Amino acid sequence: MRTFAALLVNTAVANISTMFIWFGLTFWIYLETRNVLSTALIGAALMLFVALSSMFFGALVDRFRKKPVMAWGTGVALAIFVVDALFFFAMGADAIADLSRPWFWIFAVVMLAGAVVEQLRGIAMSTAVTLLVPEEKRANANGAVGAVDGVSMLVTSVFSGFSIGFLGMGWTLIIGVTAVALAFVHLLTLRIDEPEVVGSGEAPTGWVDIRGGWRAVRAADGLLFLVIFTTLNNFVGGVFMALMDPYGLELMSVQAWGVAFAVASTGFIAGGIVVSRTGLGRNPTRTMLLLASATGVVGMVFALREWTWLFLVGTWVYMAVMPAVEAAEQTVIQKVVPYRQQGRVFGFAKTFEAAAAPVTSLAIGPIAEFLVIPHLRTPAGEAEWAWLLGTGDARGIALIFVVSGLVTVVLGLGALALPQYRAISRQYARADSSPDA
Repeated sequence: MRTFAALLVNTAVANISTMFIWFGLTFWIYLETRNVLSTALIGAALMLFVALSSMFFGALVDRFRKKPVMAWGTGVALAIFVVDALFFFAMGADAIADLSRPWFWIFAVVMLAGAVVEQLRGIAMSTAVTLLVPEEKRANANGAVGAVDGVSMLVTSVFSGFSIGFLGMGWTLIIGVTAVALAFVHLLTLRIDEPEVVGSGEAPTGWVDIRGGWRAVRAADGLLFLVIFTTLNNFVGGVFMALMDPYGLELMSVQAWGVAFAVASTGFIAGGIVVSRTGLGRNPTRTMLLLASATGVVGMVFALREWTWLFLVGTWVYMAVMPAVEAAEQTVIQKVVPYRQQGRVFGFAKTFEAAAAPVTSLAIGPIAEFLVIPHLRTPAGEAEWAWLLGTGDARGIALIFVVSGLVTVVLGLGALALPQYRAISRQYARADSSPDA
């Protein structure tokens, strides 16, 4: 547990470093362009890259020890961020902010590549929980990981907002790259007592082991249902990924939104702490479906009026629920999948779950920018929806939030009636969770 705690601290440092750069890019490009489509595209690109690389990352995690995998991920990300920062200073901020030229897209794609490589740590961290934490404490450990994610969002949203608002993108890059370097050095000092790679069973068949991941998922009765539900839920989550920052920046300045998002991020910390203290109950899958439905209710309500306090309270509640939703899937996989196959299973699941959000984000960006937002700003469109959404400049985004939340509620409650839900619940109850199982 001491080793897990040290690794958790290092994960916090790494997450804060990477998210600081990512938040900075999102804030900066929206302020430079005031274009919802631009933020939707870079958000979609991040998740698309994660989806394309997760199978490969899962095979790496199963094939090598966990600390070297984490070190490789952080070291390669650091190198990519350094190269991208040099490119930014060579081209200049004005040239990169011009969406009609290729420099912004080169800059954004290279930066997102660094953020994606850092995602390798996430898969390795999920399997490290199985290695380092007893089964009865894994739900709590996953909750602690969620709390660390919340701390990362809190710190980076504040500092990214202030950094972009007062210092600009150049200094944001310098600060972020320095923080990544510190995380890398700290990781090298940690020691994880892992014996030879636990791979005495079926070995990965290749560097992108789709077949091995599929077989491992199918071996656990009902686990495919869990992956499919999370994938569908992420289709809806892509809406929030694409539109939450633009909506917040319509309500307030970038500095104020950075602080406000940090305050809302304390919900993620609170939710993670609750899970780390209480766990997820006897049936984490049921907990996940009910709480996913709750996030849909929040999504339907938090933008009904263009009130800053309503949006911030709703965002806080949404984030407070998310750690339990995410920890539930991880806890189930850590118990029902043999340790030697968990990297491939987490990679398999992440491939489809991450691919869902960019599909929605790529679709919703143009729809919001060219159809819904302009229509809701016309007198006819405003009158048509004023009974539900009130009036204001961001009513188009609010309408999309309401529809997305309703879809989430239907998905979550409908899944409880399926036989696959009962199958994965039985599989979790009877699974042998020892690392050698």
